[in-house]
Amino acid sequence: MSNTIVTFGEIMGRFAPAGFLRFRQALPGALDLTFGGAESNVAASLALFGASARFVTALPQHAIADACVGTLAGLGVDTSCIVRTKKGRLGLYFLETGANQRPSNVIYDRANSSVSLTPAADYPWGKIFAGAKWLHTTGITPALSATSAAAALSAVQAAKKAGLRVSCDLNFRKKLWNWEPGTEPGALAEKTMRAILPFVDVVIANEEDAADVLGIHAADTDVHSGKVSAEKYPEVARRIAEQFPNVSLVAITLRESLSASHNNWGAMLFDVKSGKAHFAPVRDGNYEPWQIKNIVDRVGGGDSFGAGLIFALNTPELSEPATAIAFAVAASCLAHSIAGDINFTTRAEAEALMKGSGAGRVVR
Repeated sequence: MSNTIVTFGEIMGRFAPAGFLRFRQALPGALDLTFGGAESNVAASLALFGASARFVTALPQHAIADACVGTLAGLGVDTSCIVRTKKGRLGLYFLETGANQRPSNVIYDRANSSVSLTPAADYPWGKIFAGAKWLHTTGITPALSATSAAAALSAVQAAKKAGLRVSCDLNFRKKLWNWEPGTEPGALAEKTMRAILPFVDVVIANEEDAADVLGIHAADTDVHSGKVSAEKYPEVARRIAEQFPNVSLVAITLRESLSASHNNWGAMLFDVKSGKAHFAPVRDGNYEPWQIKNIVDRVGGGDSFGAGLIFALNTPELSEPATAIAFAVAASCLAHSIAGDINFTTRAEAEALMKGSGAGRVVR
């Protein structure tokens, strides 16, 4: 029976100073090295929930990349389809964690990474999708290079041909979309993603991705001031579905950034067939986002949401839209309490929060 969920994208080394130190404070000195990347984060979280997850990427042939693969394999992720190549390098990113009114800062060092140089023909799509039912990718991989954009398009096309459902997180990263000289990042992202989205069943986005990538804006919303009008997002989802009739579900996270340490967190799942929007969390029949007042690490928060949603949609007892979105939001809420890209949260912990156990009492 086909049951594996495949994710395709880049995994990187993540360097970060301890705690909330700034680069100028920490360097010269020690940085913590972990591994992470949008699609690998989703695969790891799926495996931790108990799903069969396979991660596909391209990595160089050296011991640090071996450690990277070993980290994922140790979490239960199938790494057998990772392409090991002599092309390129392991991408890196450097994270300075913000606090209060000081935002976090990410510095990318991923030019000429193996993924950005590996053509679609080097990925064995038949083997990759054997025994699989779902492919997940994001708008980050196509942002790296024309080569990786073509590979992402090939991935979704091959997945649909093989009968898989496909999800894509729009994940706009302005700093990355620069591989076509003379084209602005937003315009390049829109052109590229509009070629990929006709092969996508489930679109995932944050509160500003639809505007940045597709030019679809939510009324009465200013994410930079922390104002998000949740009731305006069903119309955003409808407009996405109108432009891409293949899309059956649109999920949008609704982060209100009051400060780097205090966010309100929730999401909406729009069911295109019924035309109904489901919000979570809901209290007394009304949408009321989680208040996360002491964020440990918000990097990977959207990935943890995507993993939760994909897992729920593929788990019969969680697959109804209202339940699926509640599970995804609970799982991603907990991710904000965990250092690193990967959401080390179990299915049971996410379900407990989904059902109202959010006081943080010691479990004995």
